[in-house]
Amino acid sequence: MFPTLQDLAAWLPPFDTHSAFVALGLLAAGVVFLVEKRRRGVTDYRVWYLVLGALAGAALLARLGTWAQHLDPTQNLSLVEQLSYGNASMLSALVGAWLGVHVAKRIVRYPHRTGDLFAPAVALAMAIGRIGCLLTEKPGTPTGSGWGVVLDADAAAYTGGPAGVPLHPSFVYEIAFHAAAFALLWFWLRRRDIAPGETLTLYIAAYGTFRFLVEFVRGNEIAWLGLTRPQLFLLVTMPLLFARIAWMIRTGRFHAPAPALTSERTTAHEQHA
Repeated sequence: MFPTLQDLAAWLPPFDTHSAFVALGLLAAGVVFLVEKRRRGVTDYRVWYLVLGALAGAALLARLGTWAQHLDPTQNLSLVEQLSYGNASMLSALVGAWLGVHVAKRIVRYPHRTGDLFAPAVALAMAIGRIGCLLTEKPGTPTGSGWGVVLDADAAAYTGGPAGVPLHPSFVYEIAFHAAAFALLWFWLRRRDIAPGETLTLYIAAYGTFRFLVEFVRGNEIAWLGLTRPQLFLLVTMPLLFARIAWMIRTGRFHAPAPALTSERTTAHEQHA
């Protein structure tokens, strides 16, 4: 395990590895967002308030999403402790970002859908940020065979995983998923005739499905009926998302509306009239 960047390479600064890769992911996401914003011709300055809303919502709910882990409140951290150093949840961060954008839209009265701007940026940020998880957290459950990530005694003590046992590299699976999702979003989906904002919906639906499955090898604590807390959360939220996608498709709203006649075509029509 590599708690600090200096553990990776002696010439690097002693910064927290996980935080460094999260920051690197956000930086890369910012570049992608700017490129996509320019490509789509978005010039409304209010979009930056939506970015601030997304960041604030993600930062807040990432911590609060794991606050009430126990039914007995005395077993949970205080609110200040949770916000300061409690566990963070990526699923809660995504929900927080979504809420933050919608709150910001209400405040600044931004009328347009923005999911297409955020989708590829979020996918790339997730892929890079998960590298920090790979380098600092428990890899996963035992593979039951001779392949996998094997922790030494120090790494096992640091992560709480078993030493000397091949473990699933669950974060590698997740990095591969988000990298593939970014490639699909960037090189294909963003150019399809999909209704505004729906590429983000597709990405979140795909990630929710993937995350539910990968949780079986993540090694997270079992909460109820053999399922982890993220899986229980997904069991409640994902049917709602899939129902929305099905409704959009059924009502014909999933495809982008046909483009209006250009001024040249309109002028030509008027000349022949």
